[in-house]
Amino acid sequence: MSILNFIFPDIETDRLKLAILTLDDTDAVFNHFSDENVTRFMDISPCKDREEAKEIIRFHLEDTGCRWGIFSKRNAEFIGTCGFHCWFQGEQPRAEIGFDLARGYWGKGIMQEALKPVIDFGFKLMKLDLIEATVEQKNDRSINLLHKLNFDRETELRDQLIYFFLLRERWRIH
Repeated sequence: MSILNFIFPDIETDRLKLAILTLDDTDAVFNHFSDENVTRFMDISPCKDREEAKEIIRFHLEDTGCRWGIFSKRNAEFIGTCGFHCWFQGEQPRAEIGFDLARGYWGKGIMQEALKPVIDFGFKLMKLDLIEATVEQKNDRSINLLHKLNFDRETELRDQLIYFFLLRERWRIH
């Protein structure tokens, strides 16, 4: 399986539609990532203009992975993103998962609802053995979410970040 020929489909849940980000999403990505609450625990600064939003989208389109935009089915509003990056297909295939959500949707189970089928997709169709995640130490919401999704936490910090991982076998029992 070649990453270049891999197709990442839309994913739907009860409340959400996930669709791969494209440059058509520039305005929504700009509005989302210009909010300091969204980027607070990310390795990016809030977007200052639409060109920075395009750079975010291009990065994910060119990376070895994918980034879905998360849209509310109720009103088609763009409310966040999630996906995989740094997809390694060698021995022990793995990728890092990332996610972010608009502040108005925090605490409603939205990201857990979005990530369950994304993780399933990673293990079943991308054939991952391992999914990794990094979280800043003060990002309690993301830490709690990863625990709910059955990720294990590494004991040592790296670059002042908490590292989490989920093995395919641990997901099967979830």
